[in-house]
Amino acid sequence: MNTISLFGMRIHALNMSAAVEKVLDWCREPLAGSCRFVVTPNVDHAVMYQSSTGLRKAYGKASLVLADGAPIVLASKLLGRPLPERVAGSDLVPAIFDRQATFQSTMNRPLRVFFLGAGPGVAVRAAHATHQRWRQVDVVGTYSPPSGFERDTLESKRILQRIAESQPDLLLVGFGAPKQELWVERHSGQIEAKVALCVGATIDFLAGEKSRSPQWMRENGLEWLHRLVSEPQRLAKRYFRDALIFPQLVWQEWRKGKASGAAN
Repeated sequence: MNTISLFGMRIHALNMSAAVEKVLDWCREPLAGSCRFVVTPNVDHAVMYQSSTGLRKAYGKASLVLADGAPIVLASKLLGRPLPERVAGSDLVPAIFDRQATFQSTMNRPLRVFFLGAGPGVAVRAAHATHQRWRQVDVVGTYSPPSGFERDTLESKRILQRIAESQPDLLLVGFGAPKQELWVERHSGQIEAKVALCVGATIDFLAGEKSRSPQWMRENGLEWLHRLVSEPQRLAKRYFRDALIFPQLVWQEWRKGKASGAAN
């Protein structure tokens, strides 16, 4: 698969359709070896990536790195290394479930999915909503770990046991970044699922706990504004930091590209 180098990350140049097909292809294969996992960088991830050794390790080990943030895609085009389109985790999951209807005859059974993360009771509501909308998707397990679970070895073992007992094809992990990426990378050799998607608030969206921005905002790269208005206390500081640092990263990438071009 072709990749694009941006901000130190290697991002796969796939559109939504190709990403969906790749994940479902993996879900159709027998479980063997480490769990494949998918990360979806946005601007905040790109900023954290510069200083987080753990996040860089997780991205290096990921089977797919898909551009979630519209500014990431825009920057790739401005820098002459264009990514085909935004592939947000919150759009990827419904697209996979929609496409599963076509693949069900070849799998000879529903797609088995486990929801891991979100607040107490949210994953259960997401499972119910998923069953109502996508009858070809079987949510075989849900779990919302307690706060601080990532520092508790026994709790991680319990989570891994729950997943193993459910034998999902697809594991949706919604701890938020970078916690979800770090936990999945650390335990990828023990996760008994074929593919894990690190997808942030997607379980909340499926449950109706949080609302997505209108389609026109998503299409015009304004989903961040909807989220900021919805959760100002949680996101304002982060967005302010990212707005200061991300343009610097783009400038540094442009200068490196100019220097490389001059050297050649």
